[in-house]
Amino acid sequence: MNDLVAQGDRMPPAFTAEEKARITGVLLETGERLFTGQGMRKTSLEELMAPTGVAKSSFYVFFDSKEDLYLELMVRQAAQVKDRVIDKALLTSPDVREGLRRFLHAALEELSSNPLWRRLTTHPEEMQAVARKLDPARMAAMGDNPATALSDYLGRHRDDLVAADPQAIIGVLQCVLLVPVFAERLGDPEQLPKILDLLVDIVATGLTRTGGAAPGADG
Repeated sequence: MNDLVAQGDRMPPAFTAEEKARITGVLLETGERLFTGQGMRKTSLEELMAPTGVAKSSFYVFFDSKEDLYLELMVRQAAQVKDRVIDKALLTSPDVREGLRRFLHAALEELSSNPLWRRLTTHPEEMQAVARKLDPARMAAMGDNPATALSDYLGRHRDDLVAADPQAIIGVLQCVLLVPVFAERLGDPEQLPKILDLLVDIVATGLTRTGGAAPGADG
């Protein structure tokens, strides 16, 4: 009898459409705050569900796993991120070198203002955990993916880039985006904006075979 009662207690209740919408919103808000603050692994279901006011077991009514919640957060932001760093930066110049400059500056700005994408950049193991747990077809179908758009762009402009593995080129771009994470290790952190401007120009120039000269350069 006690086992039956315990099983009944674990069964999630039925929710109205209005309740589902409210709880989903709370989970998304709480998940973003906790994932960006302490990471997915350290975030428990108890912490995620506490603000909703319903039992922990009800989490699975809304999401299959913590990874599923993480992906939903990414999907909801992906279109806006792509618009800012790809459509309104990378693709705004016919010159590949200048396009890469604009992309890096826009991506650095995005990482400074978007906690979730900053977390993904500085903790790639969390993205790998999401990819391992979820259906690959759903990952591949995620529209407006900034990473996929960047990879496609580099593929289309291979003749304008140095002879290197495309993944190596992406890795170099990612290295630039990691520099602000270690800003406190610089001799003078206040020099960071100037350092980033110079680094972006050096990297964009070094990765391209041809293209426009650096802004302000002669000839």
